[in-house]
Amino acid sequence: MEVNKRKPSWLKISLENGEEYLKVKKVVELNKLHTICSSGRCPNASKCWGMGTATFMIAGDICTRSCKFCATMTGRPKPLDEKEPEKIASSVKLMGLKHCVITSVDRDDLEDKGAEHWRRTVEAIRKENPNTTIEILTPDFDGREDLLDIVFSSKPDIFSHNMETIQRLSDATRSRAKYDVSLNVLRYASKKGFLTKTGIMVGLGEKPEEVEQVMKDVRNVGVQLFTIGQYLQPTKKHLEVQEYVTPEQFAKYKEIGTKMGFANVESGPLVRSSYMAEKSFLESKLKKG
Repeated sequence: MEVNKRKPSWLKISLENGEEYLKVKKVVELNKLHTICSSGRCPNASKCWGMGTATFMIAGDICTRSCKFCATMTGRPKPLDEKEPEKIASSVKLMGLKHCVITSVDRDDLEDKGAEHWRRTVEAIRKENPNTTIEILTPDFDGREDLLDIVFSSKPDIFSHNMETIQRLSDATRSRAKYDVSLNVLRYASKKGFLTKTGIMVGLGEKPEEVEQVMKDVRNVGVQLFTIGQYLQPTKKHLEVQEYVTPEQFAKYKEIGTKMGFANVESGPLVRSSYMAEKSFLESKLKKG
């Protein structure tokens, strides 16, 4: 499919430079923190920072996998920063966050793939910020339940792991990760009683019925929160955009997901995994209560 290289009007964003944006930027820089907002080139970075929120990326900024859609660096990671859990916890407190999101690179170089570091980070945040809700967006840990149990022992409020794309495109898009493995990770988390969340990108050549099938698959394993956003090519080395999905189609996906029984569906061109994360969490609580 031939795609007009010029981005449509609905993908244009306005930059924030207000007090909250500068406050978050200062905390991130002073503590030398990694955020997916920056490394993932998120189009909502200025908006979220302007709202006083950020998604922290732990375990370094170099990933052991090389997914064809991701802007994060790939290579041999540096040793874990043992002080990072406390740094993140202090930063959450400095920002005054009511809801924080933590993600990480894949650490296949480590025996436990970073599971213990995840546990320590969540527990440090909880200790320093007892009233802050904690959402974690993790790798698949190769689907190992023993490693997932280590992470689960820290008791996050939301467990999230992204499917990323439809089943047909999964192997060609992702590195090492498998569609069925990701589905089983979400199934296991739901079985353990966690509020679970996942998300996909569109614009990679998928068909609407294939998007709907992903939604059915994850809903069937207990996922409550779902996000759908437009894939944007980070560099010329990454997968090309096959289609700029219209806001009207995103609205249809949201309607379909709502009818399926998801507690919350965030569907739009600029939506990303942690987009309006606190809003999604609060809406899920209202529906549950």
